[in-house]
Amino acid sequence: MPDRVYETALGASTKDTITLLGQDLAEDVMGTVGFGELAFWLATQRRPGKGETRVFEAVLAALADHGFTPTAIVTRLTYLSAPDSVQGALAAGLLGGGSRFLGVTEDCGRFLHDVLTAGGTQPSDEDGWDALALRTVEDLRRQGKFVPGLGHHVHKDGDPRTRRLFAIAAEEHLRGPHLELFAAIGRVHPRVLGKTLPLNGAGVCGAALADLGLPLPLLRGFALLARAAGLIGQLAEELRHPVADAIFRSVDLNNRSVAPDPHR
Repeated sequence: MPDRVYETALGASTKDTITLLGQDLAEDVMGTVGFGELAFWLATQRRPGKGETRVFEAVLAALADHGFTPTAIVTRLTYLSAPDSVQGALAAGLLGGGSRFLGVTEDCGRFLHDVLTAGGTQPSDEDGWDALALRTVEDLRRQGKFVPGLGHHVHKDGDPRTRRLFAIAAEEHLRGPHLELFAAIGRVHPRVLGKTLPLNGAGVCGAALADLGLPLPLLRGFALLARAAGLIGQLAEELRHPVADAIFRSVDLNNRSVAPDPHR
């Protein structure tokens, strides 16, 4: 009985060559294809156009690092505890990519896609988008749910990444229905919530990735791809200017023992 054959359009090797996406890795990819372009190509198995690459790489840049977030802190602390395990430190940070940090990218993309799918025909003008957005926000409010990608704990008057990514997508003629709906939510939500919240960078990244046609189940993966580069930067800075020990000691030396309380 012949050995089973496992087909793949990704990497495959022979004695003398390595093939990736139907290309000779050494001759056609290395030094020719940028990493962002390659990541897009690997996920979709189609080579992106220049505009798509620009929008995609703008998303990666937007999500790479955002200061001393929990993902950055836990990476530094894990490295402090296990300096022999860089992979462990990186993994610790990436595992923290959830519904509050990084995961919003996927949550927002999926949410917008679900609204668009349920809505049938897409609006043809701004008034139509606003009407769809208003119904959407009102429905979520009745359910006691929040709009993914709406609000930021620091950028309360507007996330600078959001307006820039909208601009880049428009310049490349890639401002699609997910971004249009997200923009409309930004315009109408104060009527429902009674306050104005910013469209955050993670949310607009999810909308942009969905407009690029990238697989919705992988949107968080692209956020993690971006953050991996940022966490390497965090570790590099930790090597030059360590702060992890100070963070650890600030907690260790300032804790206070209290009586057990099941309601705490």
